[in-house]
Amino acid sequence: MTDASAVFRPLGADDPGVVAGYRLAARIGAGGMGRVYLSHTRGGRPVAIKVVRSELADDPAFRRRFRREMEAARRVRGAYTAELIDGDADGTPPWLATLYVPGPSLSEAVGRHGPLPVRAVLWLVAGVAEALAAIHGAGVVHRDLKPSNVLLSAEGPRVIDFGISLASGVSSYTATGAAVGTPQFMAPEQASGGDVTAATDVFALGQTAAFAALGESLYGDGPAVSVLYRIVHSTPDLSLLPEELRPLIARCMAADPAERATPAEIIDWCRQRLGHEADAGAGPAVWREVMGPEVTVPSPLTDTTTRSLAFPTRHLPPGSYPTAQDPSPTRRRRTGLVTAAAVTAGALVLTALAWTVMDATDALRGGSAGDKDGDKASGARPNASGEPLGKSSRSAKSDGRDADGADEANEAGAEERAGSGGGKGTSRAPSSKDASPRGEAHPGQWLDAKTSVSLKEPTRRENLTGDIRFTCAKDAGCALESDTSVLLLRYAKPGADLDKCRFELTGAKEHRLPLAAAAAGSEICVKHRNGDIALLVVQVKSTAVPDIGFLTADMTVWRRGD
Repeated sequence: MTDASAVFRPLGADDPGVVAGYRLAARIGAGGMGRVYLSHTRGGRPVAIKVVRSELADDPAFRRRFRREMEAARRVRGAYTAELIDGDADGTPPWLATLYVPGPSLSEAVGRHGPLPVRAVLWLVAGVAEALAAIHGAGVVHRDLKPSNVLLSAEGPRVIDFGISLASGVSSYTATGAAVGTPQFMAPEQASGGDVTAATDVFALGQTAAFAALGESLYGDGPAVSVLYRIVHSTPDLSLLPEELRPLIARCMAADPAERATPAEIIDWCRQRLGHEADAGAGPAVWREVMGPEVTVPSPLTDTTTRSLAFPTRHLPPGSYPTAQDPSPTRRRRTGLVTAAAVTAGALVLTALAWTVMDATDALRGGSAGDKDGDKASGARPNASGEPLGKSSRSAKSDGRDADGADEANEAGAEERAGSGGGKGTSRAPSSKDASPRGEAHPGQWLDAKTSVSLKEPTRRENLTGDIRFTCAKDAGCALESDTSVLLLRYAKPGADLDKCRFELTGAKEHRLPLAAAAAGSEICVKHRNGDIALLVVQVKSTAVPDIGFLTADMTVWRRGD
């Protein structure tokens, strides 16, 4: 058995204990859309719970896409898929649950044991092709088929991640806004921003099969722009593949989507090569050899390992487990009232002492609490920072790693209070200005020679009237340009938020930003002349061929005066 600690990690302080009634047992991993956790149904069946990142959840357009994709994914039913069994696009945060597959991904299996034998590759391709037939039959295009999205179980491969696939004909972007897929496993039409169809998944199946047989990508590694260029402009070298597999993979990876094999044709081709093994059902023996030791899945949480819930156990929703130590509702209410009364009394005493000390101090200074310093006693300073991508502003400040941003936030809070006119004992109600500016998430922004991005709605412009334009010239290279905003490429540690961008943009004057030094993950701070600040996180930069160059980025905007 494989040690569970190698697959499952304990929940951290920032992980939820329960999601929509599903008690979380461990963290499995994280991706572009959010974190994935292990849980169990009420009957004890393991499930994978994917929880959406907060900045995506705050975007109404994302929720609409997520809801539409979940509805399409619910229709997928196949022997080689990990089906979607539950989810809520309107939840806080949005989430979905799929059946948990106890086995390694294809990428993990190849990394541990090396390339698969030819017979195993044939079984793999046949199973994944059957999964694609079920997915496409439901009107869904996966768009991100790759070795890490193919899990190996004792019964065969399972294709996962329908939560980030798109219903056919809906849009050309993924749910996460992260460009158009994973560069090494894109089809040419996908890499160049063209139409994505079921044939696009077949091309990715050919690449996945080649990876299983070779242990590496056909198009190699390196910067995303280099890989994309090779996919669009070169023919893959199949000479290193086992001879038996070359005809199949060549057909899957035809440059013209119309010339690619269909999933049904792929299944028939593989069954013919497997011969009597396919009829005898020899697949499970192959998978036991490929996947290695069986993964030990943690059992549903016991009484001694659960986190206490804030509601009585007799009202636990399906999928959760009661805590034996949970006191009766009556006793808990009595205890809560006593505790609340004690806390309230203590707070009143401390408040009285605090006012007495401050009044005495003001008297000794010869001033009064009604002077300009008096308002400083009214409470904590408001936090002027916005929410960063993937991290709350509260956690960013509490760890002490953003001193510059905190100082700037304190200064902003002091300026607000200086104009409030508060005096001794004045307690003003919080206004909308006291709240932290909230970042608006706009994932999947696309920039090329004919489109632009605006900091105002609608952000995507099918013309060059937006605030940020993408330009490419043979003599000057590719760049972002703006008539309304200054732009700054960050070289500091990733993780920018409003405070960091505001601080680093101080004194910035450039309206043109060359992209030579930018890459996937690069952060670009933008300040509009009206005071709005934006953060662009580059997802894909394709500038090797200026005529078809493009850039995709996730954008967060903080409005001045919010």
